[in-house]
Amino acid sequence: MTTGKFTDSFRHKGLRKKLVEAVKQKGITDIGVLAAMEAVPRHWFFDSGFLEFAYEDKAFPIGAGQTISQPFTVAFQTQLMQVRKGDKILEVGTGSGYQASILFQMGAKVFSVERQRTLYTKAKEMLPEAGYRIRTFFGDGYKGLPAFAPFDRIIVTAGAPFIPEALTAQLKPGGILVIPVDKEDYQVMTTVTREDDGSFTTRQHGVFRFVPMLGDKAHD
Repeated sequence: MTTGKFTDSFRHKGLRKKLVEAVKQKGITDIGVLAAMEAVPRHWFFDSGFLEFAYEDKAFPIGAGQTISQPFTVAFQTQLMQVRKGDKILEVGTGSGYQASILFQMGAKVFSVERQRTLYTKAKEMLPEAGYRIRTFFGDGYKGLPAFAPFDRIIVTAGAPFIPEALTAQLKPGGILVIPVDKEDYQVMTTVTREDDGSFTTRQHGVFRFVPMLGDKAHD
């Protein structure tokens, strides 16, 4: 798609290639993640006045107190998920839709929940126009999507005060939850794997900074 709103010029592609190289230099080795990041035009998820920021390895505000995550963070979380083609993935926090689009590009079936109505509405309209077939829902991500569970993978894209039991309960055996868990003013990237016997294995993967995950209700 190269015309109108979804233009993807040689310059954009060149900037994206540089961004992928930068992410690779920081330790991302998953070939599928790197290929998806090179394929998905990040500038499509920015308002037109801010396109020059799209290929910096930085987070950027997208409204409603939320951000589009730093590309390295997107790559890091995605690599931890060990995504396989055909995986059914729940994303908690649609935001701009960029992370969901990376997962879709990798061949996953993506279900994404957003609690801010303005962001939900924007993503719901934009994603299919851009060619990303992602099922979007307005609601409280703490609860997951029990009607569509279980999931092969679950990703949370905001700092969570704790690991919601509703989310671990919606993992398939062998499934992985990737979630940044709050520790004062930063988060610890955490994976929870559901073992075949139903037990859970939790691992920590370093410090990150996210906007907070707010539960209990969705917001207009």
